[in-house]
Amino acid sequence: MNYTSGEVLQYVREEDVKFIRLAFCDVFGNQKNISVMPTELERVFRSGIAIDASAIAGFGDVAHSDLFLHPDPTTLTVLPWRPEHGKVVRMFCSVSYPDGSPFVSDTRGILIKAIEEAKSAGFSFNFGAEMEFYLFRLDEHGNPTDVPYDNAGYMDIAPLDRGENVRREICLTLEQMGIMPEGSHHEEGPGQNEIDFRYSDALTAADNAVTFRSVVQTIAARNGLWADFSAKPLREAPGNGLHINLSVSGGRHEELMPCVIAGILDKIRDVTIFLNPTKESYARLGNNKAPRYISWSAENRSQLIRIPAAVGEYRRAELRSPDSAANPYLAFALLIYAGLYGIKNKLPLPDPADINFFTADSATLAKYGTLPSDEREAAEVAAASDFVASCLPKEVITAYCER
Repeated sequence: MNYTSGEVLQYVREEDVKFIRLAFCDVFGNQKNISVMPTELERVFRSGIAIDASAIAGFGDVAHSDLFLHPDPTTLTVLPWRPEHGKVVRMFCSVSYPDGSPFVSDTRGILIKAIEEAKSAGFSFNFGAEMEFYLFRLDEHGNPTDVPYDNAGYMDIAPLDRGENVRREICLTLEQMGIMPEGSHHEEGPGQNEIDFRYSDALTAADNAVTFRSVVQTIAARNGLWADFSAKPLREAPGNGLHINLSVSGGRHEELMPCVIAGILDKIRDVTIFLNPTKESYARLGNNKAPRYISWSAENRSQLIRIPAAVGEYRRAELRSPDSAANPYLAFALLIYAGLYGIKNKLPLPDPADINFFTADSATLAKYGTLPSDEREAAEVAAASDFVASCLPKEVITAYCER
């Protein structure tokens, strides 16, 4: 809606808004919020609202526990599943120390800084997310089970695909919130689904990804289901990928994209712990089309980076290693920095790997580098990386690497 703070105050008065949710994410990308009444909103815009950082993952300890939220009025959206009379709206927030300086572990702020650095260098990055999730049944007490909602396969239709109506409700809800889904379908795993977003600037794309997770979980619960975004919910089934499509503008597209891809390939091991942050993430990699080897190719889905078949403005690179447990703000920020590294250093793009890594022989595979094999290795690589240290504050690195 792109409101100013004054326009938000007017909207709240005129549209019967009773609660304002002030949303932010912990360092791992889990959405949090505090609700305020309309009478408090003007004060919140002026001074922020205090939170206890010691209770938020990666935010602090009891000795340094006070932080402040400051709502971004341009992110105002109505939550359509709440009552029409007495509306509930949401805004994303920046996080600051009591003296007003930016909080170093505010991952949304980290992405904003990356965007600004790219802009000052003359470049702009766009992103599109393809996020997978499972729908599981609840038990008689309303707790999640590991029983999938259906046993359908890739792009199956009803009645095999029982998630069709749930996805429809999710897409319509997102549309009401100003988020435009491009498509939705059943994925390969039983009860597994995917919904893709329209391409947008980095901050909007990350906000949308965070919003998407909360919408899916809300709509699933309304339908008596549990939505699971973890990397590997079922041992023998495909994991949940967060396939990230990206492009860059600011020069000739043909000249920039090879350097961006080369930069990401060069730094992918360093940043893997932030793209694949859980133990289960590494059970996903190397299985069911999830990549393990550091490579790129056109269209080939066994690659780390593929160039999907498209033309003109739809031409982009797709990174296939991240999973749905990743924090989108950190993921997009690190990809921007890796892309800028590739552009600045004019890195040459390696030859494409036009092979199927899942059927290739050992001699062929030995020619390619690999992603870290487990969470510990990924953390060690990130902790030792000068590149990561140049992109992220030590507090965020510690939160991921010393768990």
